[in-house]
Amino acid sequence: MPRSERSPLLLAGLLAAAGVAHFAAPRPFDAIVPRALPGSPRAWTYGSGAVELALAAGIAAPRTRAVAAKAAAAFFVGVLPANVQMAADWRHRPAPLRTAALARLPLQVPLVLWARGIARNEKGRS
Repeated sequence: MPRSERSPLLLAGLLAAAGVAHFAAPRPFDAIVPRALPGSPRAWTYGSGAVELALAAGIAAPRTRAVAAKAAAAFFVGVLPANVQMAADWRHRPAPLRTAALARLPLQVPLVLWARGIARNEKGRS
């Protein structure tokens, strides 16, 4: 299978793993939910995990791949405030943890571009 054909499946796998993690170990995710959001952090954790699982399924299926990949790009932009919250909250933690929190911020850019690239490739195939 050529790399471009594996790319959607790799992104789907990443989203599925993240989605499962939200349910299997929700506490770390609860901690980075921006306090300005209404409701309980756990509801946001479970909600975002469910969205990641749905996006993974949509990207894995060729018929829904393009629209799901566009939605994933928007989702990656939407979760940026949680990563900013984490970086702010972890600014006084030991250097390795602080570095990990800061590294998550620019990681959103390649994720958005990856999802957009998948959407664009699928659009050209229909």
